[in-house]
Amino acid sequence: MRPGLDSRLMMRREGFRLDVVLGIDPGQTVALLGPNGAGKTTVVGALSGLVPLDGGYIRLGGRILEDPVTGTLVGPAERRIGVMFQDGVLFPHLSALENVAFGLRSRRVPRREARRRAAGWLEAVGLDALSGRRPDRLSGGQRQRVALARALITEPAMLLLDEPFSALDVSSRAGLRRMLQDHLADFEGPSLLITHDPTEAFLLADRLVVLENGSVVQEGNADQIRLRPASPYAADLAGVNLVVGTASGRVLTVGNHRLVVPEAASGRVIATIHPRAISIHLDRPGGSPRNSWPTRIERIDHHADRVRVQTGHPLPVTAEITPDAQTGLNLAPGSEVWLSVKATEIQVNAG
Repeated sequence: MRPGLDSRLMMRREGFRLDVVLGIDPGQTVALLGPNGAGKTTVVGALSGLVPLDGGYIRLGGRILEDPVTGTLVGPAERRIGVMFQDGVLFPHLSALENVAFGLRSRRVPRREARRRAAGWLEAVGLDALSGRRPDRLSGGQRQRVALARALITEPAMLLLDEPFSALDVSSRAGLRRMLQDHLADFEGPSLLITHDPTEAFLLADRLVVLENGSVVQEGNADQIRLRPASPYAADLAGVNLVVGTASGRVLTVGNHRLVVPEAASGRVIATIHPRAISIHLDRPGGSPRNSWPTRIERIDHHADRVRVQTGHPLPVTAEITPDAQTGLNLAPGSEVWLSVKATEIQVNAG
């Protein structure tokens, strides 16, 4: 039995069956990823207590929250799970301060004390000056900060983060992600991040769980899934090359390597490059493309109609080509090759 989250979630609906074993250690963050219809929303409903299980169990910190066999069913308000939904789900008629204080008030904390603690959390997320505003007078990023404060103020035993960045623009997303990273680093309970974005998963989670058709098809860290993807979806997911470096204008420096990016940026940034955007050449590409460099092939994996080629120094990345291309180039581990990628194929986000 895990001291954090120990669960088996079994539910049946017309045309859909969920059967997921999910465990998260204290202080660990797990990202749950999957295509639309995989069952991610159902997992959120089950853990939060909004949708009852048909079978299985949920244990948190050794406490049984739900077990259909014994008839145990702890209500959502008593589960001590802090939930941060993708659109904030704030009460429209309450101010930011009262929204954050709501969780404490529902636990019968006196109004003055609840408001005092809520003010402290709003200050922690940088919104103390906007405490009197209602949600319709806050930006998307500000509403999500309120939602984060509301999830954390009750000192939950677990955090459940349901697509917390999906409704935000790029700048708001980067700021909230950094704030959430800081809170997750100090949070002692288990955390579950529901996301469709591999970049968010790789940056925030210690472990990834891939869900498809109501079942876990693979779990592990980003490198483990990248090396051995168990399905086409997992291959697409883990195959995204995540590059963290420092930008100055249109130049991104990663270690001793430089990449030209499509737009000017400054400071720490996170760039993603899809494997199919990387071309492999036996010789230096003609026309001297600005993003080209020599490297060595470290590993080659075959997945149905695609071949994934992992390369090494100076910028370890994964490229994806067809089996015919591999045969034509006569590629093998140890081969010396050149890689190239267009600047327009590199997506840059603030770090």
